[in-house]
Amino acid sequence: MVLGLIGIFVISFVLGSIPWGVVIGKVFFHTDIRTAGSGNIGTTNAMRVIGKKGGIAVFVLDFGKGLLSGWLATVFAGLCLSGDVPDALSWVTVREFLALSFFGCISGHIYSPWLGFHGGKGIAVAVGCLFFVFGFVGAWIELGIFIVLVLATRYVSVGSIAAAVACPFLALWYYWGDPFAWCFITASAFIVFYAHRANMQRLRAGTEPKIGDKKK
Repeated sequence: MVLGLIGIFVISFVLGSIPWGVVIGKVFFHTDIRTAGSGNIGTTNAMRVIGKKGGIAVFVLDFGKGLLSGWLATVFAGLCLSGDVPDALSWVTVREFLALSFFGCISGHIYSPWLGFHGGKGIAVAVGCLFFVFGFVGAWIELGIFIVLVLATRYVSVGSIAAAVACPFLALWYYWGDPFAWCFITASAFIVFYAHRANMQRLRAGTEPKIGDKKK
């Protein structure tokens, strides 16, 4: 059981750490997206630097990392919980596996060891995994918060930050009475929030680029 919990965290971290933005940029567009735009490896900067097709590819692959991590968590949970569970671990359910996969995948994406423990900001990855962590409805609530605020403000970062802030509160609903899982989901939301600290500084300064702004 303990090995299963550790295993899903490690596997999710490794999956999350694959820097698809860098891979797609270099292999198909001969561009390191870290050297242009905001320097971020995620979807928004990929669209700015390598265009819509490249940006969509990065989003799909990052989203897929999260989705695969969530699915693997359910597989690991099924295998580990199908046998005799020690009394000391009787509190462990599929929710613990999901929370650890969520934390692992986001941590790997934001602190990728292949990029010197730098990376993206975790939104596409988080949304993919949330389809397992919160289920279809919860994931769409998060997506709805993101989409509405991005459309209203034209700032992708505002939608991203708001979705991260909402995550612990939704987790209270879905993981009520499970402090272990809630803590790891909240920690995941915190590192996504922290990854946007430069965006928050630019928002305060009025220098954060909006969707549709012309390239300078």
